[in-house]
Amino acid sequence: MRVGCPREIKNHEYRVGLTPGAVREYVAHGHEVIVETMAGMGIGADDAAYQAAGAKIAASARDVFARADMIVKVKEPQPSEWAQLREGQLLYTYLHLAPDPEQTHGLLASGCTAIAYETVTDDRGGLPLLAPMSEVAGRLAIQAGATSLQKANGGRGILLGGVPGVLPAKVTVIGGGVVGLHAAKMAVGLGADVTILDRSLPRLRQLDDIFNGRIHTRYSTIEALEDEVFSADLVIGAVLIPGAAAPKLVTREMLSGMKKGSVIVDVAIDQGGCFETSHATTHADPTFEVDGVIHYCVANMPGAVPITSAHALNNATLVYGLMLADKGLKAIAENSHLRAGLNVHRGRITSRPVAEALGLELAEPDLALKVA
Repeated sequence: MRVGCPREIKNHEYRVGLTPGAVREYVAHGHEVIVETMAGMGIGADDAAYQAAGAKIAASARDVFARADMIVKVKEPQPSEWAQLREGQLLYTYLHLAPDPEQTHGLLASGCTAIAYETVTDDRGGLPLLAPMSEVAGRLAIQAGATSLQKANGGRGILLGGVPGVLPAKVTVIGGGVVGLHAAKMAVGLGADVTILDRSLPRLRQLDDIFNGRIHTRYSTIEALEDEVFSADLVIGAVLIPGAAAPKLVTREMLSGMKKGSVIVDVAIDQGGCFETSHATTHADPTFEVDGVIHYCVANMPGAVPITSAHALNNATLVYGLMLADKGLKAIAENSHLRAGLNVHRGRITSRPVAEALGLELAEPDLALKVA
């Protein structure tokens, strides 16, 4: 199979879909790999590194899309990219379709088969291709929040860990999944006072054991959410419903009860955000203010640390990518975890959460694959 890797074009996105190390694996499996020139510059990998790994260098993205049977990316295709996709072509990348009807309709019109990293599953019921970027984003959320809390950046002017004789900042993490866990690890490491809210008592017990009493856990009710958000200096939105739009847990009205200069970091913004006042921002202009509360809502947070992120992502995506390259659609039909990642196939929506979020007809993956 011809596997293509174009350069990412989203604002300040420096990651790359295939590292040179991953290219070597595809080539070892007998596949031809085409990489757009300068695609890996954000991680310090020049064209020579890709050529040494066995890749062919394409002069443009258009050349990659035209020649490849499978496109491997990081972020969701931008309008100029989905216009180049074609029927029968495989797209393997993050999609986050539920809050993005424009992209969804673009992919449907292309006729491509699109597998979303964020909905591929594993034997433990986890999301193995989302997890590494959730780990990075959770840790970055604290760094971004701590910077945004500085007075010069519009924040309250409070140091996350405090100093002897002065209380630390209070950090509230909404959601105890992978993002929430890693955000809490970073915040605790910096000396903050951390509370995690979640609606799974088993997960709260697990978190309590992990942190050995160094954080507070609280069952998430409306009352608990208000208490913790109102008293927080920094709130991390770490809520995830796989494949679906994030629920709006913190309303516009609730902002009036928050401290002026407090900070919200909405890590769920890829799925529409879990704060009613959130809208996606970029690394070039990461924050905005609503009712005195600073919002950080960068939709590709891990892109800020591309060397760490790209290698962590490739470690996770490689095994499934090789399955797709080796077997094509047969891999999706045979593997239930890849089938869970199938979001679009030849003009049909094959993900129930996406179909429900956008009010579109669902084609069950098994049936859609057989019809094709």
